[in-house]
Amino acid sequence: MELSSDRAVARLEMSQIQNEDGEPFNENSDRDYESLPPHVSVTTHMTAGAVAGILEHTVMYPVDSVKTRMQSLQPDPNAQYKSVYEALKRIIKTEGIFRPLRGLNITMMGAGPAHALYFACYERVKHSLSHIIQRGGNSHIANGVAGSVATVLHDAVMNPAEVVKQRMQMYNSPYRGLWDCVRTVTHAEGVGAFYRSYSTQLTMNIPFQAVHFITYELMQEQLNPHRHYNPSSHIVSGAAAGAVSAAVTTPLDVCKTLLNTQENVALSSVNISGHLSGMANAFRTVYRLGGLAAFFKGIQARVIYQMPSTAIAWSVYEFFKYFLTKQKLEQEAASGQL
Repeated sequence: MELSSDRAVARLEMSQIQNEDGEPFNENSDRDYESLPPHVSVTTHMTAGAVAGILEHTVMYPVDSVKTRMQSLQPDPNAQYKSVYEALKRIIKTEGIFRPLRGLNITMMGAGPAHALYFACYERVKHSLSHIIQRGGNSHIANGVAGSVATVLHDAVMNPAEVVKQRMQMYNSPYRGLWDCVRTVTHAEGVGAFYRSYSTQLTMNIPFQAVHFITYELMQEQLNPHRHYNPSSHIVSGAAAGAVSAAVTTPLDVCKTLLNTQENVALSSVNISGHLSGMANAFRTVYRLGGLAAFFKGIQARVIYQMPSTAIAWSVYEFFKYFLTKQKLEQEAASGQL
């Protein structure tokens, strides 16, 4: 399923855009679609990224709530679940239909700006490195490095939102709402609590995004070699990238959840007083509490959440990138005819 603009408009678009070497793009070039974005404003990438990020986090949010609970190392007997479906069913039945959505507001507040920076940075770094490494062609090294650099910016914005979100998702969460959670955590643990898991988040997300972007670009080479706007290829590539990257980084996600939630029951059971901090301490604590198996708690929910979420993010991002680019080119063509 491939979408394209009117042929006359398409020819006009391609004839009016030149690459950085001053040469016009070939209408039949493999780079036609993917080469357009670097020549439009950063605002285009940020707008597309923000919309994609918000949709990515909201559509599958109930499954993310289940994942957080399933990663609990010492769960309450009433919060032990065998599957994602059973967990959602019990949560809705015993805690109310809106309970799986608790913490969604802070997630949306963080996801918009975080993903705007994320995609804009990714596109710029990828384009710059690809031009150096492959003379403008696709480079897996450039894709991986670009994804890693973009992650540093993304997580700097998203980490505080993750801390609040996961504390509100836990069973018997003591917080009345978003601002009550922010005030309570700040008063009891200090502002640093919102970045306690930042190093672990980066340690998880840098390999996650490197695997994610490399897998996505590899899939695109197979399914969409000419790099046109092709929704089905973006969905399939995004889902595959999300599944692979989520599965291989689950152990780090379990550690991140422990650092974010600071489970009192779990920490007390291994005689840890105060607040747990640091990736190494988190790894040791997870192993002491559940052995190697504990590092893969919630893997099913994580993959189920990540596959459609990543597919949604890429398909929405690629659509907005295509739409906004095409709209701008048509406006330029119209103004040029006046």
